Formats: sequence, C-alpha cells, structure tokens
Amino acid sequence: MEISAAGRLEVRITAADVGKRVSVRSLIEHGPSGEKFSDAVGVLTSWDNGVLRITRKSGESVRVAESALVAGKVVPAAPARRRGPAASYEELARITARGWRPVESERLGDWELRAAAGFTRRANSVLPLGDPGRPLDDALTAVRRWYAARGLPAYAQTATGAEGTQELLCAELEKRGWVREVTAELWTGGLAPVADLGDGTSGVLLSRDADEAWLARYQRKGVSEVALRMLGGGSPGAPAPGEPSVWFATVPGGPGAEAPAAIGRCVVDGRWAGFAAVEVDPARRREGLATAVMAALAARALEEGASAAWLQVETDNEGGRALYDRLGFAPHHAYHHYRAPEEPASGGSAPDSSAPAGDGTS
Repeated sequence: MEISAAGRLEVRITAADVGKRVSVRSLIEHGPSGEKFSDAVGVLTSWDNGVLRITRKSGESVRVAESALVAGKVVPAAPARRRGPAASYEELARITARGWRPVESERLGDWELRAAAGFTRRANSVLPLGDPGRPLDDALTAVRRWYAARGLPAYAQTATGAEGTQELLCAELEKRGWVREVTAELWTGGLAPVADLGDGTSGVLLSRDADEAWLARYQRKGVSEVALRMLGGGSPGAPAPGEPSVWFATVPGGPGAEAPAAIGRCVVDGRWAGFAAVEVDPARRREGLATAVMAALAARALEEGASAAWLQVETDNEGGRALYDRLGFAPHHAYHHYRAPEEPASGGSAPDSSAPAGDGTS
C-alpha cells in the first residue's frame, strides 16, 4: 500500500490509470474474523459512477466502491515469474494457436476467426490479437455473423495475468453481455529437465499419427475426421518445411487391454514444444506413466531443436497441476473463452445454442 511520509495510507490512483496494474485497499463492513480491510491487485479496467473494477490475474473481477478506498497505487505491469523461459503473451498465443489449428480461418484485421465444426472452443473462437481494423462493436458484430453462418456460437478467446494480456477487452465483452464459460491456465517450463526424467521411457512408443489404439485412450470419444485432421496438425505424417511437427506417444496396455495405459501429444514449433492429451488409465495411475510419456516426447522435441515447453491445464485439475509443478512448469497467464449473448428474436438468425464439444484445454 502507498504510505505517505507522515505514515498515512494514501490513494494515489485516478480514473486516468484505467488499463494499468494497481494495488488497492478498501474498507469492508462485515469481513471474516472481524477484518476491516480488503486488498486487491490487478488491472484497473474501469472507474465509472464511483465504482472501480479490478481484474485479477485469474480473470476474476472485483468491484470496489470509490468511497471505501483507503489506499491505492500503480504497481509494475507484471511480477517476475518464479521460473520458466521468458516469453510474451503474444508469442505464446500465436504458438499455441499453431499447435491446435482450425479447419477454417479468416482474418478480421489482426484478429483471427477460427472454425472446426465445433470441435473444441480453441478451434472455434476468435483470437483477438491486435486491432480488428474497425470499432469494437462492429468487430463483434462481424464475429457473430461469421460464426452464425457456420451454425456455431460465437466465442472469443482472451487472456489475463501477464504483460500484454486483455483485461480491458474482457471487461468490454462483459459489458456487452458476453459470458465467460471456461478459464484455464497456460504454463511454461524448460524442456531439458523434463527429458532428463526419461529413465522409464523405454516402453513409450512414438508415432507421427494417432492410431486406433491412441484414440481408444483419448478422452474425446467419437472423434470425427475434422478432429483427426486437427490432432495431426493439418496433415498426416512428417510436416512440411516451416510447419509444426506433431508427435503422439503411447504406452501399450497389458494383455487383453482395450486401450493403452497412457498417451500424450506434443507439437514442436521452433523453440517451443507444446504438450497435450496426457492421459493415463485410472487403474495405472501413480506408476509414473505420465512422466514417462512427457519425458519421451520432450527428448524427441529436443532432437528437433526445441528448448522451451508449454501446456494448458484447467484450474481444477489438481493432479495435473501437481505433476507439472514437479516437472518445473509454472503458470504464465490465464486464458478464457467468452460466449456471445443470444441474438434477440427479431435480430435475424441466431447462432446454434449448442456449445462446441469439449472445453478446448486438451
């Protein structure tokens, strides 16, 4: 908190600081255990009609009455990360998008409209990086029309919690009735420490394609041709020059097993390797199979020149988060999928109200 030379708490922020990261303390009337103050740190996304709105790293919004403020100051844009390779949000957003390519895409200024027959939100949402080339309301209208023409609900993928993320855009979407349906986190880490855990990787099989055995363990059932195309990075087999390199890992099950004991997927793109779909037979958990899968994929990614790693994990996946923490990963930013409100009945054809299959975090 900001303290004056006389020892008093001071409010050193104004409405002109909207868009900056701030730390505030406010009075509360009925706090737990008799607490009188509440603290909040995040991006100041609005200051209207005597109410401040602060968006925390997680994407959660906190409203603070101006009359309750007792202290406040602008703080550095983002805290230093505990570990992990240096990377900007924009770099990671573009790399992760290349690692999960839609079947169809179109530019809207700097934004990218993506569609894949409803298979995962990531591949069926607009990625709003940069300037759409028109006012926000016009851009969002164009987004909704594009998805409605494909029988899909309109989603926007945004991020919070790092330098250059989109707290202000999230606030503007919420003002317009867009609803946040899914929040997950993107974690980063060094690749070599993961590969160094490869003592138990001799039983891990690597392939360029997701075969029937791999798909039998994959959590999304009834995988369509569209999904297979996306899993393979757009085309089966070895990648074309300059394209991401996709690998699938399989740990075979025992005799008579209907599915492998464990699987995983890795996309190698320049210095980055992205892990996804790391799944283990519930009956074989705590055997180190997930670590073995990731180590084998990491070793192959190192051979292809990668040095850094990323993965996406849901906030309630306690087991996965504990594993990735042990492997040296740490959160970089949170990302969210906002769904557009339903069109009024008189406003023409509305998007299909059914959500895309899955949550897009695998």
